[in-house]
Amino acid sequence: MKNLMTTGLGGAAALCLFSGAALADESLFGYVRGAETLPKGATELVQTVTRRWDKGAGSYTAYDSKTELEHGITDRFTGAVYLLGQSVNTQGLLIDGYIPKDENSGLRLSGMEVSAKYNFLSPAKDDFGLAAYVSGAYSTLDPHSGQKKDKYTVETWLLAQKNFLDDQLVWVGNLGLEATYAKRKPIDGLPAGFDWPTGPEMEIGVLAGTGVSYRIAPRWFIGAEALYDTEFETEVGQERWSVQAGPNIHYGDKNWWFTLSWLPQLRGGGEKFAAQNDTNLHLIEKTKQEVRVKLGFNF
Repeated sequence: MKNLMTTGLGGAAALCLFSGAALADESLFGYVRGAETLPKGATELVQTVTRRWDKGAGSYTAYDSKTELEHGITDRFTGAVYLLGQSVNTQGLLIDGYIPKDENSGLRLSGMEVSAKYNFLSPAKDDFGLAAYVSGAYSTLDPHSGQKKDKYTVETWLLAQKNFLDDQLVWVGNLGLEATYAKRKPIDGLPAGFDWPTGPEMEIGVLAGTGVSYRIAPRWFIGAEALYDTEFETEVGQERWSVQAGPNIHYGDKNWWFTLSWLPQLRGGGEKFAAQNDTNLHLIEKTKQEVRVKLGFNF
């Protein structure tokens, strides 16, 4: 009888270990973040690839790569460094100030980023999770056109998380502020009258996101997430806004995990370009479709 009880308890513990994803900063979502941090001394390597495509005119496809090395400095504080890369393929599309010419570049190193995350409350231990997240990035390539552009970005986020049904259902909510300073490099041979400002630009963005994820089987979660993104510039006020939402799926094993998310743009507004046909979306800085894959390894 004692052996049976020991076996049963061991099996339950193992089930909790493999089914309780998101308890150690494992990413159930492609875009929004949970409130948990890595345990002290733990290290995680995460490769993220995002495909953005379709501006409703011409041909446009871009890939963003982010390679992250994250380490638990304490049980509540996690630091990370990132290498950033991108590829842009755009043909037959001109957008003043954003896409000056056709471009077909392979994957290129575009910058680096550092981040820190501090957990005030744990959703596993305190019933409700709350964390602060801050990051700073420097990049040398414009994400829209692939042209040379120096860009400095600082983001601050407040991350909330609530687990239900013994961690079978997870909800997260994010609220963020983004500050950007950027300066484009001059380009020779632009079309007559094309606007390509090379003076310094400063922008402030307000971001909000939420998501829910449900464990359908040991190691497997399915869910959905949504993002609201708006940006303000000194000279024009609110420059753009967009809402994206879509499904995701997550698999988490003991030493590795992956997440796949599809986040199409549902609504958007602000500045538009001359060839834009869909007036219900923002397609200058955003695209109609986005897919993101994350692959993580725990050490």
